[in-house]
Parts: sequence; C-alpha cells; structure tokens
Amino acid sequence: MSEYFHLRAVPPSALRNSTTWMQRLFEDDWETVRERIGRHREEMLDGRYLDHALLYAGPGRRRGDFPGAQVVLGGRPLPHPAPGRPPFRVLTAAQAQRVASFLAAADFDALWHPARAALLPRYGGSDAEPWTRGVFASAHRDLRAFYEQTALSGDAVVKWVLV
Repeated sequence: MSEYFHLRAVPPSALRNSTTWMQRLFEDDWETVRERIGRHREEMLDGRYLDHALLYAGPGRRRGDFPGAQVVLGGRPLPHPAPGRPPFRVLTAAQAQRVASFLAAADFDALWHPARAALLPRYGGSDAEPWTRGVFASAHRDLRAFYEQTALSGDAVVKWVLV
C-alpha cells in the first residue's frame, strides 16, 4: 500500500476541531482530489514526504516553529482517534502565510545543496542526482503554488498521512 502526505486548504471559518470532521475532509474520490490539486487547493506528497521535510528544515532539524520546518510536517497535531494512526496537523492561516512567504523567497538550490548529501544515497547516489533533484524541484514548485494560493485565499491548512 502507498503512503501519501496530503495537504488541504480550508477556510478558517469552515475549520473544525474534530478529528472525525478532519478524517472526512480526506475521504473524497481521486477525481475530486485531482481537480483541487489543479486549482492548488490541495497537494499530495508520496512516501518521500519526510525527505521533503528534510529539504526545508535542513539536515538534523526536522522540527521547529520556523516556516521552513512547517512546509511539510508543521502544524498543531491533533491525535487521530484510532490507535496507531498518524495525527492530523493544522496550520493556521497566519502560519500558512508565513510558509508561503518563506517558499516565495526560497531559492531551490540553496535548499538543495545542504540536503543533497543526506538525500542522494537514498535515491541512487550521485549518478541519480539529476533525476532526484528534478523530483524535489518539481515538488517544491507544487508546494510553493499550493501555499501561495492558500495565502491569497487566507486559508488554513490541514495535513494528514493517508495509507
């Protein structure tokens, strides 16, 4: 089974502090999800989402309150009611705005170079660097567009790992 890290923009007025509501938020069919991704209202990262977190937070610094650490894993955790399921994470509209500003100003090469030594061995080494760098650069563009649209709309972000 594949694992995906799912990010969804939500108007603050619609946001509920209910894990049941949050779980339903991620139960849409794939066609609906694809349509929202096309409008940058939703984004998905595959099982490499922890590596994307490393790219933004920097090697050895996956946690923290600075915007780079919040791109992927950031947000207030809300435990899932089912034991063993990952928590939901919520970024407020203000936090999403800070992340959008961080990504708008971020130079991908400046993010890539400190993380590449940790990332390349996981993806085939230096021979695979063009492909690996391309995958991460593409996800960076998608995340930047998602957060830009989210900030323009004044929305919060709800995140969850789907298996």
